[in-house]
Amino acid sequence: MNYKSSKNRAAITGASSGIGKATALAFARAGIDVALVSRSREKLQAVVEEAQALGVEAKAYVVDLAKVENVRTEMEAIAADFAPIDILVNNAGMGYTGTLSETPLTDWQQVLDLNLTSIFQSILGILPSMRDRGKGTIINIASIAGKTPFPGWGAYSVSKAGLIALSKTLAAEERANGIRVVVCSPGAVNTPIWDTETVSVNFDRTAMLTPEIVAQSILHTALLPDGAVIEEITLMSNSGTL
Repeated sequence: MNYKSSKNRAAITGASSGIGKATALAFARAGIDVALVSRSREKLQAVVEEAQALGVEAKAYVVDLAKVENVRTEMEAIAADFAPIDILVNNAGMGYTGTLSETPLTDWQQVLDLNLTSIFQSILGILPSMRDRGKGTIINIASIAGKTPFPGWGAYSVSKAGLIALSKTLAAEERANGIRVVVCSPGAVNTPIWDTETVSVNFDRTAMLTPEIVAQSILHTALLPDGAVIEEITLMSNSGTL
């Protein structure tokens, strides 16, 4: 395989807005080429242009991660097209509020598919190329809700707790292959997730973390020397849990 660049190269899911967009631009400022993954080509293209203006290679890949049966194959194609991918940031996900007793099975499956199963499949799409080179960093964006479940956030909390467990298991399994795994669990972040139809809460968003703050933490873990890893980050606003 002919690699296109000796610089670090990253794939970021959910890259069209929020934490994903902020991470893409933070990586670009650090000189990291970025493959940007999301459903909206129009929104992705805007981020691509911002990243390119910072002097890196950036490319948009339109993938519907909710269609979990296709994710592995599509991520394999991205790994081949944008090789070599040194860093994978699994950020795409959805919010969901509602008590467990009132959560329809279809909603439960939707949340688990996007927030957990799609990440599992995304990892399997990128992992073989990292193993071949004996190096790579996988960064999964979970949530404080995966550590401290909140009433009314049942399916979401379960999905994020599962992602934390997935990350820790993957770290244990892939350490011998030179692959680092990081799980980042932020508190509330002021992103468009609060405006989606599946979330019904009213918090003071000015007290939340910003996507840019979370992105700086993600960048820090990605740029550590190969011999070190920050396996777990809990990042909170000074305001505490909202």
